[in-house]
This record gives sequence, C-alpha cells and structure tokens, in this order.
Amino acid sequence: MRSSGSDRNSGRGNHRGAGDNRDERQGQGGRPRKPRPEERRYDVGPGATKDGPKAGRGGAARGGAKGGPKQSQSAGRGRTAPARSREYETRTEERNRERYAGKKDVKLPKTFPGAEQEGERLQKVLARAGYGSRRACEELIEQARVEINGEIVLEQGRRVDPEKDEVKVDGLTVATQSYQFFSLNKPAGVVSTMEDPDGRQCLGDYVTNRETRLFHVGRLDTETEGVILLTNHGELAHRLTHPKYGVKKTYLAHIVGPIPRDLGKRLKDGIQLEDGYARADHFRVVEQTGKNYLVEVTLHEGRKHIVRRMLAEAGFPVDKLVRVSFGPITLGDQKSGWLRRLSNTEVGMLMKEVDL
Repeated sequence: MRSSGSDRNSGRGNHRGAGDNRDERQGQGGRPRKPRPEERRYDVGPGATKDGPKAGRGGAARGGAKGGPKQSQSAGRGRTAPARSREYETRTEERNRERYAGKKDVKLPKTFPGAEQEGERLQKVLARAGYGSRRACEELIEQARVEINGEIVLEQGRRVDPEKDEVKVDGLTVATQSYQFFSLNKPAGVVSTMEDPDGRQCLGDYVTNRETRLFHVGRLDTETEGVILLTNHGELAHRLTHPKYGVKKTYLAHIVGPIPRDLGKRLKDGIQLEDGYARADHFRVVEQTGKNYLVEVTLHEGRKHIVRRMLAEAGFPVDKLVRVSFGPITLGDQKSGWLRRLSNTEVGMLMKEVDL
C-alpha cells in the first residue's frame, strides 16, 4: 500500500515536472506568455548569443539598441559594465583639445550702437557726481542745462571722458572724478593739521573714518573758529589758496571799543605790518552792546594771523575770531565740530571762483 502510494505521488510529481515546460511557454488558456523583463534576450548582430549581447557593445545597454532596457552592474550572471581606462579618457581629452585648438576667439556682438566708443554715458557721469538718478540726469540734458567743453548737449547717450572733458550743469563745473569736498566748523583749540606729533587735537581727528585721504585748504589759527575746507582735489585746493585768484574770506571779530568812524577806511587803505601792508576788502559793524563790538572783516589775503594783527595794529585786540565764509561756502547754522559734505552746487561755485 505504501509503495503504491509512493508511486502515485511519484507519478503526480513526474506529471508536474512534465508540465513545467508547457507552463513556461503558455499562460492561462494555453496562450503564449510574454517573457518577463529579466528573461528577455536581444539579438544584436553577429556574435550575439542567447545569453546576452555581443561582447564589447557595453553591458549597460542589454541589446545595444537605443531605448533598450538597461542592466545594472549587479544584474546578470555576476557581470559588471566595463569601466573606461584612464588612457582612453586621456586620449579623448587630447582629441577634443586638438579639435578646438585652431579655432579663433569668437567676437561678441555689439549690444548697442556706438559701443566701440570710449568714455562713459553722460547721464551716468552726472548720476555718480550726485545730480540724482539717471532719469533725473536725462531730464537735465533735455532741459539744455548740461554742456560739455562749452557745447550745450541735447541728445541722450552722449559719451564723455571724465579725465579730460569739462562737464557743466547750469554753468557750474561738475566734479566728474572721485573727489570729495567737506566743510568743517573748526572749534577753538584744534590745530590746523591732519596729524599732530604732540598729540593735540587736529583736523585729522574729524575724518579718521574716511577711505580717501583728505587734506585741508589753507589754515586757521589754533584759537580761531569757523569754516575750513577739506578735500582730495589737489588742484582746487592749490588755487583756492593762491593769491592770484584772490578768493575772499570773511571773519567775525569781537573787539572792545569805542571804535572811531574811520576804522573801516584805515583797514581798507592798508595797515602796515612787519611783513608789509595788509588791506581789507570790506569792513562793517555787525552789532554793538555798550563797548563790545562785533565787526565783520573781509579780505583775500591769507597771511598768518592777518586779521588779528591788523586789528591789533589799529588799536583793537581781538577777543574772539570766527571765519564765517570761505569764498561761496558759508558757515550758516553748522554747529561747532560738525563736518558736512558740500553740495554739487557749492563745489561748482568753488571751481568757478578759481577758473576750473
């Protein structure tokens, strides 16, 4: 009984084994079954076998045909895709270099008419000089308020050389380069130098945070207060202090009277000093309180202590002296010790004073 049962089981197993081939070839209903992806084989020409594509076509593309299923390095019968050698990569790189070595540099197309011209656009130069946005500078040009080398400019996009061309707005020269101009209300007791070896307070203490090195235009006595200019424009500074251009400075002096009526005439006619005559361009009494007088003296000379020496020689020593203007630059309500940047108009007026 047991052996017959074993035979039946064995026969049943043999029957199943015989049907395995049919199951692989047929699906349900006896129809041919599509092979699974991992079972597919692609014939790729001479040398191809049922086990895979022809060697040398690359293991990543199973059939070597574009779009064929890719095989990972770990797939298949333990095979991996052949890696390119360093020698192969080196040769490829050398061929690419030889291919493009003889080609000339490609010239980029010009992006706007006149791109080959030198210089900068006028509105850009004006905007950098502080005359507003580029659109605002274009409006200045449209209003015929800008001139280059004496010629009024009406067209937009005009190009200028900031180093050579003279640009003016409303008749005043524009500082087209990277110049800086400041006015300092110097307090009493500050030395008119940018550095002081003795450690005294000096002008340089007020501009220590400036990137550009500035220098002072002229000097003021240590005890004299008021306007002193600071800039990095050497030519302008030189002309402002040169006697040839006669830039006027105005001072307010406190003296004790009474003063004679002809004091102003004496100062204008000239006061004899140890280094020659000194003459005032203008004199007037600003205020009187009892014997205390506040007088205004204007002159274009720049000799040392000249105002103090003139009034002392006339018999009226100065108690306090303040310079309230240097050419067109006035002190106004600027507080003692305050530094302010000059406006474009003020810079233009300074340059006009000395024919720049």
